[in-house]
Amino acid sequence: MNSIMLPYQVVDSILLADDFSEMPSGLISNDQGAHTEYHFTSACQPIGKWQISSFYHNRESARCWKVFTHQNERVIAQVERNPVRFTHPMMVAGDSLWQNYSVDLRLATPDTALSGIAIRYQNSRCYYFVGTHQGQAIIKKVNHAHALHQPTELILASTSFDAPADAFYDIKITVAGNIVELQLPDGQNLLAEDATYSRGRIALIADGPAYFSDIRIQCNPEEAAELKQRQQAVASVEATLQRNNPQLRLYKKIDIQGFGVGRNLRFGDLDNDGTLDVLVGQVVHHGPQDAFSELSCLTAMTFDGQQLWRIGKPDRWKDHLTNDVAFQIHDFDGDGLTEVIYCQGQEIIVVEGATGKLKYKAATPPASLNALERMRALDPPDRILGDCIFFADFRGTGRDQDLIIKDRYKQYWALNEHLEIMWSGSCRTGHYPYAYDIDRDGKDELAIGYSLIDDDGTVLWSLDDQVTDHADGIAIVPFYQGGPLKILCAASDEGMIFADIDGNILRHHYIGHAQNPIVANLRDDLPGLESLTINFWGNQGIINLYDAEGERYKEFEPVQHGSMCLPVNWNGSTEELFLLSANVEQGGLYDGHGRRAVRFPDDGHPDLCTAVMDLTGDARDEIVVWDINEIWVYTQSNQMVSEEIYRPIRNPLYNYSNYQTTVSLPPEFDDR
Repeated sequence: MNSIMLPYQVVDSILLADDFSEMPSGLISNDQGAHTEYHFTSACQPIGKWQISSFYHNRESARCWKVFTHQNERVIAQVERNPVRFTHPMMVAGDSLWQNYSVDLRLATPDTALSGIAIRYQNSRCYYFVGTHQGQAIIKKVNHAHALHQPTELILASTSFDAPADAFYDIKITVAGNIVELQLPDGQNLLAEDATYSRGRIALIADGPAYFSDIRIQCNPEEAAELKQRQQAVASVEATLQRNNPQLRLYKKIDIQGFGVGRNLRFGDLDNDGTLDVLVGQVVHHGPQDAFSELSCLTAMTFDGQQLWRIGKPDRWKDHLTNDVAFQIHDFDGDGLTEVIYCQGQEIIVVEGATGKLKYKAATPPASLNALERMRALDPPDRILGDCIFFADFRGTGRDQDLIIKDRYKQYWALNEHLEIMWSGSCRTGHYPYAYDIDRDGKDELAIGYSLIDDDGTVLWSLDDQVTDHADGIAIVPFYQGGPLKILCAASDEGMIFADIDGNILRHHYIGHAQNPIVANLRDDLPGLESLTINFWGNQGIINLYDAEGERYKEFEPVQHGSMCLPVNWNGSTEELFLLSANVEQGGLYDGHGRRAVRFPDDGHPDLCTAVMDLTGDARDEIVVWDINEIWVYTQSNQMVSEEIYRPIRNPLYNYSNYQTTVSLPPEFDDR
């Protein structure tokens, strides 16, 4: 195909240039794993100008990207065969506001697997790919899937191309308007036209061994000037939002060195003095990985750092957590005083919240491990260790005095306050349930996994035969005041699902591995409530926002990791923000338009974990941030003078989980 004249000739306005000479040698991939679902770690940080955009839970993802010298040229290399079809190893760079630019790329592709570059990259599931694959040079459009896993891919242009077997070669890509042109070293020019993506970043991409030696991205001066205007416009909007919102002011600090842990704190009024306290739970793993985990040490303390009691022996090496373990703070027996309910040693134990003194305990339900699970476990338990604890009201007592306990993925049991089993069942349980009195009989129904259970344990319906992956987060929500209830589920690789209370799927968005959903009023200009998910395995950091009908109204990828994305009542208005992380560069509070409305101060605070709750009593939220050594608490820089402060109704703190769907209802929406 002959080259055509594009709308401009590229000159030397450099957007990015990198020969990788300033990057340290060695492995730059790592086994980020499930830790980065809800922790911010050093693995989340950029590597030079680049950041790993997608990874999966396999050995190849953990070891695929390296920096070294190949054939006397400095390279960033993808060195593994990617065994996964629906995601690709990617290294992303650049600005989402880039529009018309050229890419000069030097690379070597000794493998016939897909290798090249993503341009106008929206996220790791939406971009144009330009490069080689199985003896072809191709330009293709990649977009979200219409079915499980596999993104929709449309070849826009292709031609035969024999890449040098073991030598570097140079390609040039120009994107302007709706035109993408690829210039190959053999003189061929490949041209495609498509209007789907008008702007975006770039990403190196390879499914097999490939060596990227040098990259240069540039645009003409007119485009550079327009880009600067776009960047200034975005910065101006966010600066205005940040001026109009209260800043973060440090409120408290607590030292937890030696007994700290990742996202495994619980919050509640342990000593019954009317203020919230902290319960720190360290964990022991019986393996493999996080399949059999339980508490090893509990430390109860106030937010002033006073230790109330401790059960077990702290161990600073037991700070790692990639799952839930079973412990909560709740007045379980209804005596007006708080208890701590936890599982340890194949027992479920109830102790006084103020002292840690034993009140009563019982054996956990029997484990039903198959032969493979018994073989894999280091010390296979006869009874469940307890994957989580959830409280609800199945008997109509008027308070959440019944308890759900479950194993990792298969079985669940309902217990009364005497720890007696009332009923049990099995399904694909997912991670954490949700309860709601759907039929208004004073007793809760239970949504667990893809099943709805009546208050007596009867299965009302199940979608286990329709939805394949496990449920990462589920909730039952009135999206409109006085409107019908809907069930939403961040369904892992199945994406995001909205269903009615009869189990009919209303919306099914195949957007990759969706998890950590929230529901809140994020935008006053949209009717009803909005919801949000963030992707993880295979396509980390993609945030999708949905309106009250379950339609997706915005998608963006601000980071390349997971997050709890907690709703935050920060300024006391009816429009809430959501917390991405506490990291100074990559975190902050975002609004329902996807704009960063509040930044964290650059003051040395920990940013491993976050939680959100009202600690001062003015109805606005404080933000708790911590790592394994210290807890910091931030409040607002201003005092509220108006009595009209928004007071959303949230999940009770006694139902706290790393996998919860956080629901933040306007008071008028809650008819329970």
